[in-house]
Amino acid sequence: MGMGQRVSGRKAGEAMIRITGIKLMPGEGEELLLSKICKKLRLQEEEVKAFHIVKRSIDARKKEAPFYVYQVDVKVRGREASALKGLKGPEVRLIQKESYRFPGGAGESFRHRPVIAGTGPAGLFCGYMLAKAGFAPILLERGGRVPERVTAVERFWKTGILDTECNVQFGEGGAGTFSDGKLNTMAKDPMLRGRKVLEIFAAMGAGDEILYDSKPHIGTDVLKLVLGNLRREMERLGAEFYFHTKLVDLEVSGGRLSGIFAEEQGSGERRFFETEHLILAVGHSARDTFRMLYDRGLSMHAKSFAVGLRMEHPQSMIQRAQYGERFAGFFPPAPYKVTARASDGRGVYSFCMCPGGYVVNASSEKNRLAVNGMSNRARDGRNANSAIIVTVSPEDFVPFYGQEASDGSFRPEGDAFCPAGRIHPLAGVEFQRRLEERAFFLGDGAVPIQLYGDFKANRTSTGPGEVLPDTMGKSCYANLRGLLPDFAGRAIIEGVEFWGKKISGFDRYDAVLSGVESRTSSPVRMERDERLRGSIPGIYPCGEGAGYAGGITSAAMDGIRVAEMLAGEERSYERF
Repeated sequence: MGMGQRVSGRKAGEAMIRITGIKLMPGEGEELLLSKICKKLRLQEEEVKAFHIVKRSIDARKKEAPFYVYQVDVKVRGREASALKGLKGPEVRLIQKESYRFPGGAGESFRHRPVIAGTGPAGLFCGYMLAKAGFAPILLERGGRVPERVTAVERFWKTGILDTECNVQFGEGGAGTFSDGKLNTMAKDPMLRGRKVLEIFAAMGAGDEILYDSKPHIGTDVLKLVLGNLRREMERLGAEFYFHTKLVDLEVSGGRLSGIFAEEQGSGERRFFETEHLILAVGHSARDTFRMLYDRGLSMHAKSFAVGLRMEHPQSMIQRAQYGERFAGFFPPAPYKVTARASDGRGVYSFCMCPGGYVVNASSEKNRLAVNGMSNRARDGRNANSAIIVTVSPEDFVPFYGQEASDGSFRPEGDAFCPAGRIHPLAGVEFQRRLEERAFFLGDGAVPIQLYGDFKANRTSTGPGEVLPDTMGKSCYANLRGLLPDFAGRAIIEGVEFWGKKISGFDRYDAVLSGVESRTSSPVRMERDERLRGSIPGIYPCGEGAGYAGGITSAAMDGIRVAEMLAGEERSYERF
């Protein structure tokens, strides 16, 4: 570490009083918080200088009496420590307010501008931090800006005409643009990067409630506006965007990256960008880019992920199950999270749950079909949907294809072994593709759907029950039982039957299944060292596509981490 260099971390601020466990009952408004704060601290209202909500959650463990729980930070007139005299218990304590700190360095500026491939959350947040630091990054995106992307996606859902470069997976904002916009993450956050992500989203128009809701979400409709604001702010800071422009090759000189080639979609025109720093934030569906990188010698390996089906229930049913009959209407659309262990030991669980949402055709390749879930900010759709998925490991990919080819080679559409006999790094990609091909032909291009009871009985559904499917894109009834490997189908049934004992109606006959949910996370992991560098010096694998994140917030956090590494190693920083 050079002289004068700082590392990322926490920055201490002013002292405040933190109060936990303040309750508001259904029907009580947040205007009551001040009086409850004063009662807890034994103060008069005029003695409270200011307070803000740190966290808001719902405690519905007792269905007969659910309530909101608040954590607040309070600034009092006078000394905070004096206000705490005589108060005991863990619910009230003095804290030092902390915030995120971006690093600085003592090195020279980059010789050439850094290039970021991909404008999903990893690429955008890496680019935002680098732009604020004065690095003027170049961002390449194979898809279009949000307005163009919306047009292409809506045309696809209406007509079935797919743009393979601008769709639910590719374009400004990445796959998260057409999702629920969930911002909760299980990633550890000692450096407060996650908090910084929320603060940036809020500043770009996502709403202050994401800063304190225990399960924050933006919603597709609002996220579209936020992304435009973020891009314009980055451009103001010196970032440059190239849309409809795909990374297609690398130039390596003297053992390290010296530049990249990008191709303009439509015209096919190639452009060379001279750079010594490439951030790979290409997303989990950039299969052609994975192949190019593998061919150029970037080290990667196949990783575990999960596959399954989307499942829809009435949102009103989930409300009653989570909050009770009496209070179902008092709280926002309820999420759920369910997990189980199948009899063969595999994990089966819900993923990307969308309250009041829609199932969307999320395909990105011709003659292949994948689904995902999406909600708007209000989450006011009639159904709740969630992916019900089963863990698959690299060992599962092998019997799905057969054995090594006689010449020891790996064919992109064929065997799962590479010449050395180990599982090929791209085997998971082919596993996904085969499932998606089955789904496409099962529905003749439309999303194949089936009632859960018919899935159990292994027969084709012919129409709906009381649960009407909410699908963006054409759909048709089919038999999904043969879509997934047998072990996955059995695990889903075991899981749903188990959860039906905990959530009344979860295993109802007419719950709607859709397939296939195959893009839960990246099927590859690009190897990187402790300084986040890939096996080719100058390349920084980043985010969900590189195998280091799972969701909007964790991908954005990884993008910030890569930006820290570059800024901390290469250049002093003065503007944070």
